[in-house]
Amino acid sequence: MMKLFRRSTSLFAFSCIASIATLLFYNLPFFNYVANNTNESIGGQIFLLASLVVIMLVLNFMMTYLLMFLTRMVGRILLAILSLINATTVYFIFTYSVMIDATTIENVFNTRYSEASGFFSWSLWLFMIIFGLLPALFCLLQPVVIGKAKKLGIYCGSSLAIILAVALMNFNQTLFISQHDTELGGLLQPWSYIVNTCRVISFSHDKQAEEIKLPDGKIADDEKTVVVLVIGESARKANFQLYGYQRNTNPLLTKQQGLKVYEATSCATYTTAGTKAILEPINSDDLNELLPNYAFRTGVDVSWRTSNWGEPPINIDEYIANEQLGERYPGENIYYDGILLKGLQERIESSQKNKVLIILHTSTSHGPKYADKYPKEFEVFKPVARNVEEGEKNVDMLVNAYDNTILYTDFLLDSLINTLRSMTEWHSAMIYISDHGESLGENKMFMHGLPMRLAPKVQYEIPFLVWISDSFRAYKPDTELPAVLEQHYIFHSVLNLLSIDSPAYNKDFDIFKK
Repeated sequence: MMKLFRRSTSLFAFSCIASIATLLFYNLPFFNYVANNTNESIGGQIFLLASLVVIMLVLNFMMTYLLMFLTRMVGRILLAILSLINATTVYFIFTYSVMIDATTIENVFNTRYSEASGFFSWSLWLFMIIFGLLPALFCLLQPVVIGKAKKLGIYCGSSLAIILAVALMNFNQTLFISQHDTELGGLLQPWSYIVNTCRVISFSHDKQAEEIKLPDGKIADDEKTVVVLVIGESARKANFQLYGYQRNTNPLLTKQQGLKVYEATSCATYTTAGTKAILEPINSDDLNELLPNYAFRTGVDVSWRTSNWGEPPINIDEYIANEQLGERYPGENIYYDGILLKGLQERIESSQKNKVLIILHTSTSHGPKYADKYPKEFEVFKPVARNVEEGEKNVDMLVNAYDNTILYTDFLLDSLINTLRSMTEWHSAMIYISDHGESLGENKMFMHGLPMRLAPKVQYEIPFLVWISDSFRAYKPDTELPAVLEQHYIFHSVLNLLSIDSPAYNKDFDIFKK
C-alpha cells in the first residue's frame, strides 16, 4: 500500500480526486432524490442534475483546497474524519432511509452506547472500510505538493465564479429547492451533518437554562390518590389489538374492565421532543415547567422510574434508573421493563403524602433490537429478526419481534392495573401514552425520527390508554373531545386527577369532567 503513496501529487489533483470521490461515494442518494422529485422534463432534469454535479464538484474542490492549503496536516486529519463520518451517514441513509437533519443529529447526541451498539454489524464495518477507511488513508498518506498562494487565489476565485454562474442559470429552481430544502439538506454530504450539528448546538445555547415556572397551584383535597403515567417507547397504534390490529397483541388488556382507548397522535417522532410534549402544558419550543416538576413543587409525592433516556430536565427528589432498581432487587433483569414495576405498590403505600404521581419511562419497543426487549416467554410470534438490519431482508420477522414487545407491554400494563385495583384505600389511575410511533419497513422505512411533515402516520399515530378505579372520576363524553387527542392532554388530565387547582390548568385539554 505504501508504494501507492510514494508519488507526490499537486494540491489541485488531490482536491479534484477528493471532490470526485465525495460525489460518487457519498451523494448518490442526493441525486436520486432530485431525479425522483423534480417536475422538470427529461431535458430539464438532465440540466438540473448536471448543474448540481458541477456545483458540488467545484464547491468540494474549493473547500478541500482551502483546508489543505491553510491547515496542512490538520486538514488531512479533518478530511480523514469526514470520510469516516460520510461513510457512516450514507450507510444509514441506504439501510434505514433516514435523513441527516437537525432532528437526527439531536437523536445522535441523545443516544447511549447501549442503543447505538445495536446498529453495529459486519455490513456496517465492511462499508466503513471500503468507503470510509480507504479514502481516509488516502487523505492521510498521499504526498501533496501544496503550491503557491497565487494559485490559491486563482482556483478559489474561479470556483466561486463557476458556482455563481451555474446557480444563476438555475434561478428558476428556487421554488423546488425551498419546497425540498429539508430533504436536500439531509442528503447532501458532508454538509448535512456539519450544518445541522451547528444548528443543534445553536439551538441548545438559545434555550433558556431554567424552565419557565408555571403559576403556583394548590392541592384542593386530601383524598388518597395515585396516578401512574406510563410513557411508552416507540409504540405505534397500528400494532395494538385494542385499535383493531388483527393479531392478538393485547390478550390481557382487551379483558380489562374500564379501560378507555383514545385515538392520539404524537407531536414529534423522536424521544426527547415526544416526551417533552407529554409532560408540558402547551406545545412550545420553550422549556415550560414540566408535569413532574410542577406536581412536585405543588406538594405531590413524585417518583420517576426509567429504563430510557433523552427526557427533558426532571427536577424532583426521586429519579431512579433501572440500574439502581437492579441494585435494590438483584434477582430482576434490569434490561426488561418489568423492573420498573418492582416494589411499586409498597412504594405507593409507604408515601407520607396523600397525592402520589409515579412516572414510568419505558423502552420496551425501541429498536433496532426489538427481540432483546422482552423475556423469552413473550416470544409468541415467531420467527423473529434479531435486529432491524436482519429484518430488512424479512420484514415479517421484524414485525414478529416488534409485536412481541407489544405483547410484553400488554402484560406490564395489565399487571399495573391489577395492582392499582387491589389498593382499595386509594383512588387510582393508569395512563399509558407513547412518545412516538415506529416504521417497520413500510415504504422501506425503519424505526423513527423523520421530520413530522415527512413522517408516515405509523411514526406519529400512538396508543393512548386510560384506566381509573371505581368512583374516582367521570370521563367527558367523546362528543366533547376531538376525534384525535394530542399528547398535551396528559398534563391537564393529571392535574384534574390529583386535584391540583392551578391557573395553568386548561379544561379544554382534560379528558375528565372537573
